[in-house]
Amino acid sequence: MEFRSGVAIKNRVVMAPMTNFSSNDDGTVTDAEVNYYARRSAGVGMVVTACTNVTANGKGFPGEFAGHTDEMIPSLRRLATAIKKEGAKAVLQIFHGGRMCPPNLVPDGDVVSASSVAAEQEGAAQPRELSGTEIKDIIRAFGETTRRAIEAGYDGVEIHGANGYLIQQFFSPHSNRRNDEWGGSIEKRMTFPLAVVDEVKRVVAEHAKSPFLVGYRFSPEEPTDPGITMADTLELIDALAAKELDYLHVSLFDFWSVPRRGVETSKARIELIQDRVGQTVPVIGVGLIHTPDEAVKALETGIPLIALGREIIMEPDWVQKVEQGRESEIATTLSKDDQERLVVPDPLWQAIMNTPGWFPVV
Repeated sequence: MEFRSGVAIKNRVVMAPMTNFSSNDDGTVTDAEVNYYARRSAGVGMVVTACTNVTANGKGFPGEFAGHTDEMIPSLRRLATAIKKEGAKAVLQIFHGGRMCPPNLVPDGDVVSASSVAAEQEGAAQPRELSGTEIKDIIRAFGETTRRAIEAGYDGVEIHGANGYLIQQFFSPHSNRRNDEWGGSIEKRMTFPLAVVDEVKRVVAEHAKSPFLVGYRFSPEEPTDPGITMADTLELIDALAAKELDYLHVSLFDFWSVPRRGVETSKARIELIQDRVGQTVPVIGVGLIHTPDEAVKALETGIPLIALGREIIMEPDWVQKVEQGRESEIATTLSKDDQERLVVPDPLWQAIMNTPGWFPVV
């Protein structure tokens, strides 16, 4: 399949972006992390990396690898090279954690967001509202990290506008209570996400010497009230589709989940999204797709691409086993003795073992 930018991938399976908590404290990638990605890059058409922060105050997780300075380019290049050597396209996911950043991970504990509204979860930090100048600086930082991705040899970037991080915080009426050019009406709440897209695309046009894709990931709804509704998201994706992106990537726990509010329908969110913009921009679906049969059923909605997350951690050879007619051998569980065989770094393995219900551990 070939994207609008000219980047071509060998099949319709994408490794979903997943945080692995395994980078060095200085934000550089570790050997364990590089090996983990390389082990999963031979079958899939494209690997979207874990999110990388575009500014020092955007770091959302311990052990996250960074892309906010030029000193990080060699580290970024190590990972891109390892993924591409195995045959997959390498896409760097770029983000800013906003109010979801732990204060101990950002300079002076200065957690920032669209407005000074904490997330509705236990122990959430009270963020400081960004100034107009700071907002423009962060938009530029998304562009600068895109330039670094180009220099490091990635095939593209995915703008992380999902999972409650800063870009989504600007779009959400829960976290964005501004009444300036950056907030208020739904159109103004879209200003920041669309400005990031424009800046990233401008940098790609200026710096990329070969095809380089730009994707955008979004979460369709928020559980909070006020919060993003399905109706809001349909307006956002209309605006994103007009930006001539290479793809839109829906962040869902369950591919077949249905809307909470904002639209009257019995259709799944992914079907609504595909109906709305699928003719204009390719959509990547994700969520609880374990077996090839489930993947085929997902593709029958008309979406061209599916992403595998936990499935590709438990079964690095998922694509190869399908290609070889060995579907019955695809692992859909793991055991506490599988870490070495699956090439999973210690911090990620500890998270898997210590988070009940996240992975099917037998």
